[in-house]
Amino acid sequence: MDNKCLNKLLKLLMEIMGDNKDYLIDLDSVVGDGDLGLTMSDGFAAAYKAAESFDGSDIGKLLYSSGKAMSTAVPSTMGTLMASGFMNSGKVLKGKTELNNLEIIELFQSFMDGVSNRGKAKIGEKTFLDGMFPAVEALRASVQQGDSLSTGAQKAAAAAEEGFKNTANMIAVHGRAATRGEASKTLLDPGAAVAMLMMKAFEKSIENVEA
Repeated sequence: MDNKCLNKLLKLLMEIMGDNKDYLIDLDSVVGDGDLGLTMSDGFAAAYKAAESFDGSDIGKLLYSSGKAMSTAVPSTMGTLMASGFMNSGKVLKGKTELNNLEIIELFQSFMDGVSNRGKAKIGEKTFLDGMFPAVEALRASVQQGDSLSTGAQKAAAAAEEGFKNTANMIAVHGRAATRGEASKTLLDPGAAVAMLMMKAFEKSIENVEA
């Protein structure tokens, strides 16, 4: 994966968040203030525009600049978390001009770490992490067993969707949903839905890629 491929991924992320804006609004209206769809569509659009205008081959710098643009465009809680993910990935991958399969895993791992460190959340607390963590683990296991990247991406997307669905069995610890206590257990988490959509965009971005 080079900057051209990364730009393709960022464009698909922008598109999938835009296409699912109303879906995210509906999910967030139940547990939050209902602005998640707008935040994610605007935020990922800003990230892509920054990447599109980036002049250089350093993948880390591109990711960091995308995160900075997102943080400025959508300085909300979720916008800040996603921006932190991009910026942490940028720091970890600074100096890279092309990513092999293991480094692509590191891209998503470092993104997740950036979100976790900023939001102070853990796996099982009904957040974005509960969609992204199983996806990263599925991608890692797939690559390690010798699957193609496209197969790994398919497995990661499926795991993210399953993780999102599993949030209906968790009690919320963070945000407005946490005020519901036990009543939050049956609700799907909008943040995990964002993780699911991200991995669907990743799957689409490397369809038929056998690296």
